[in-house]
Amino acid sequence: ELITNVSHDLKTPLTSIISYIDLLKRENFTDPKVLEYLDILEAKAARLKVLTEDVVEASKASTGNLTLNMNNLDFVEMLHQVIGEFEERFEEHHLTMMVHFPDEPSVIYADGQRLWRVLENIFNNAAKYAMPGTRIYVDLKVKEAEEGKKTVLFSMKNMSENPLNINADELTERFIRGDISRSTEGSGLGLSIAKNLTEMQGGTFTVYVDGDLFKVMIEFPAR
Repeated sequence: ELITNVSHDLKTPLTSIISYIDLLKRENFTDPKVLEYLDILEAKAARLKVLTEDVVEASKASTGNLTLNMNNLDFVEMLHQVIGEFEERFEEHHLTMMVHFPDEPSVIYADGQRLWRVLENIFNNAAKYAMPGTRIYVDLKVKEAEEGKKTVLFSMKNMSENPLNINADELTERFIRGDISRSTEGSGLGLSIAKNLTEMQGGTFTVYVDGDLFKVMIEFPAR
């Protein structure tokens, strides 16, 4: 409650700051220094907005203070939609997606909005930190579990542009990004939010690190 209230109090002046920056940018300043300062202000305000929103979401996800709207979902169909959203961004970074999905639907029981957020965070992580010019492997398969039950297993792996100087467990802790990426955009909460949201929906979220290889796996019971 404290985090939510404080974040709400931060949003009000932040919204004003963003609005006044926008008004200043419409004044047609010609001084290059003024234009540079406005661009910096705009970028920092946008980052603060992301930080504020992510802190609230991470707080709610870690405490389970979210209402879930659970339904049967075709995981493959959702992945195709997410890939479509990120295709252009991956091309800009010269990243090639190698996709392997089953032909038949892979149905799980999950909250579509929350699952979208999980996948968005994972793909966004790859777009920011994968080594340009490399391949990203996106796989989904249905596998046998105990007592004749089945699970749907999603995995995504890529080579990191910078050395992964922390272990897999630390990558899913809050505010952890590694020293090398401390100056980049984002809050360092993406994987933590994705892990908590996955587990809230009854799935498992696992990260593997092997040298510069980064791999994330999500598993849900099949319907």
